[in-house]
Amino acid sequence: GELRWLAVIANISTLVGLYGTVLGMVEVFRVIEISGGPADPAQLAGGIWIALMTTVGGLTVAIPTLLAYNYLLGRVDALAARMKDAVEALHVCFESRKERTK
Repeated sequence: GELRWLAVIANISTLVGLYGTVLGMVEVFRVIEISGGPADPAQLAGGIWIALMTTVGGLTVAIPTLLAYNYLLGRVDALAARMKDAVEALHVCFESRKERTK
């Protein structure tokens, strides 16, 4: 259900950050190719900036989303375990009641 969307957002944002990093590095190598040799670091800064900012953006979304997903998943698992215990207790109660009414 809804928790699955948190996992999707965390995974997609990580991939978007990686995609941006690759695009930034492609830009860096394009500048190096155009320069025909050693490039001026100032010329490379744009591609490096793109790479770093998209990585930061992806991680800024992915980390808290993944933390929230795992926290909520733990709460759901705990609730499911409590529900299972309650159903088992009811089952035992009804079975013992059946036995007493025989």
